[in-house]
Amino acid sequence: MPKNTKVTQREHSNEPVTESVADLLSLEHPMDYKSSQMSMGLSPGSTAPVKALLPSPDPDAEDGRPAWNNKLEYILAQVGFSVGLGNVWRFPYLCQKNGGGAYLVPYFILLLLIGIPLFFLELAVGQRIRRGSIGVWNYVYPQLGGIGVSSLMVCGFVGLYYNVIIGWSIFYFLKSFQYPLPWAECPIRINGTQAIVEPECEKSSATTYFWYRQALNITSTIDDTGGLNWKMTLCLLVAWIMVCLAAIKGIQSSGKVMYFSSLFPYVVLFCFLVRGLLLKGAVDGIAHMFTPKLEKMLEPQVWREAATQVFFALGLGFGGVIAFSSYNKRDNNCHFDAILVSVINFITSILATLVVFAVLGFKANLMNEKCVVENAEKILGYVNTGVLSKELIPRHINFSHLSSQDYEEMYGVIKTVKEDSFGQLGLDACLLEDELNKAVQGTGLAFIAFTEAMTHFPASPFWSVMFFFMLINLGLGSMIGTMTGITTPILDAFKIRKEILCVFCCVIAFLMGLLFVQRSGNYFVTMFDDYSAGLPLIMVVILENISVAWIYGTKRFMQDLEDMLGFRPYSFYYYMWRYVSPAVLVVLIAATVLEMVISPAGYNAWVESEGSEHFHNYPPWALALAYTLIVVALLPLPLVFIVRHFNLISDGSNKLSVSYRKGMMKDISNLEEQDEQRFILSKNPSETPSPMPAHRAYLGPGGTQEMTNTNYGTSTKTGYQNIGSPESEL
Repeated sequence: MPKNTKVTQREHSNEPVTESVADLLSLEHPMDYKSSQMSMGLSPGSTAPVKALLPSPDPDAEDGRPAWNNKLEYILAQVGFSVGLGNVWRFPYLCQKNGGGAYLVPYFILLLLIGIPLFFLELAVGQRIRRGSIGVWNYVYPQLGGIGVSSLMVCGFVGLYYNVIIGWSIFYFLKSFQYPLPWAECPIRINGTQAIVEPECEKSSATTYFWYRQALNITSTIDDTGGLNWKMTLCLLVAWIMVCLAAIKGIQSSGKVMYFSSLFPYVVLFCFLVRGLLLKGAVDGIAHMFTPKLEKMLEPQVWREAATQVFFALGLGFGGVIAFSSYNKRDNNCHFDAILVSVINFITSILATLVVFAVLGFKANLMNEKCVVENAEKILGYVNTGVLSKELIPRHINFSHLSSQDYEEMYGVIKTVKEDSFGQLGLDACLLEDELNKAVQGTGLAFIAFTEAMTHFPASPFWSVMFFFMLINLGLGSMIGTMTGITTPILDAFKIRKEILCVFCCVIAFLMGLLFVQRSGNYFVTMFDDYSAGLPLIMVVILENISVAWIYGTKRFMQDLEDMLGFRPYSFYYYMWRYVSPAVLVVLIAATVLEMVISPAGYNAWVESEGSEHFHNYPPWALALAYTLIVVALLPLPLVFIVRHFNLISDGSNKLSVSYRKGMMKDISNLEEQDEQRFILSKNPSETPSPMPAHRAYLGPGGTQEMTNTNYGTSTKTGYQNIGSPESEL
């Protein structure tokens, strides 16, 4: 372009840029040029469509950024990322622990207050700016660019141990192709001419023994590493190969993978639900789930755990939501997506809880019947030896066909008559309610309680194969989103081949993941789960909320959404983003820190000689490692803020996306033949007529005064430098 053109002179002038960030962002993505507020090269009063001035109205087609093949693939990818192992074993555990049906009330309320609004926010910024987590927050507010880096760090930490769980599922999946299942019975040890049951198994149970000894071969403390478990090392390698292949293919392939990996778990859950409802005692388990303990709703701990589960269930703060959304077209209805995925996630949690409680009800009945038989034998022995009188046994009771009700009646009589010496008899009450109240979570639910119940199913190997194949698919769906949250911001920032980056990340992750496949690896999985993702993720999300609602400006963001979606979002989101969600997140951070201070830092260690778990405090080096995870994940936040506040490195605010730069150059060449004074960098944006005369400015909820753009300084940089200062409404 000739150097003496008016546009070039305007670009090199010292006059301040006064356009709003909302205007600058308009060319960042595919847009409907007929309804855009951008006026480029139009003469005053002209209403000719801008499309005539821009030969290529789809910048996304030129910047080489991949796009989803269709909307269904995108929705399945978001569902696959958000619906993970936590829906199957974390949500049912919290529901069982915190009052059954009463827990659903605070969960649903907090889903509305922080879940859906913040999920919508991440979808919107990713789709609007079309970058990964690092690029998005660099553009919104460069001094908080550390948000994206912290998000990437957390993704890395979580991916390291999350894939280990997939490796465990692969191990159980391969072991399921045999009958009887290898964890159905305790192994027999040959001692000379005698065959005895393995003592460790006899003191615990067959499934517990198989998990701790055959699968993990676990040590008794975290200090004793015990060397690598080669079986789990191979399973971890297979898991990383699968994740790496899916990541290399990108969204074009992972979208197709999601057709199976996202839908298959629902087929399995429905099959398990139907089978579970036919089991004896399933109704007892489901009734226990829906029987609300309303007093639990008054406990702050219940609300804290509900908020944390909402937070992690939707994958907020990981960067995967933003990364997936960044491959959408600009006019995609992300508000509908946010509602749909959130509802699917909630329904999946309820469905998984129904399945778990049906199976646990069946298991509780089995354990209760076993308890009745064992204690009935004790009573019969006491009667035969004269310790108890036969008169204490009701006449209608038949020991060969003893029901739970009969035992309860007999137990009550004996306890009343032998009140003084009853404790010496060693009899248990054998209450079904006690069995149902035994809360089991995480690996204990999937690899011990559920596997034990499946050993009593007809055709148990089939159900075991289905269950662990479902866990593998749920894990892979979440891991694909996690890997996308890692690779997308790196690919946006650096020119590197995706294949090389994915292979490099997977190799490094596998090598670092060897920490978790030592014999003591399960203890490190617990540590990373407790410390690497909790507090750092909450900090990331509250800063995301603040940077959009209070720094960029809620009104301007609502205006951007109206331009992007074609309709004005509900005022509900305005108040949620600006006031309610930040307040809830601050309370959640305070509660999380308080919980860390009050609760002892430790882990449940398996004691081989006793066949049970015992709580151990972390040794000093392990405690230092745990807190290092938090510090490393949060360190980018203050570090990036300091270096950019003092201009030690470029804030990236003058670096526009490829699509923006290409569109700008094309516009400039057209403007030479038209009225160049109407270019986007004109001194007063209000002088440029909008090609969309019917457009109404966002007035804010209930507002009567039109929102106007505000000047933010005198810097001559283009891009997003202007949002360094708070908007005037603050």
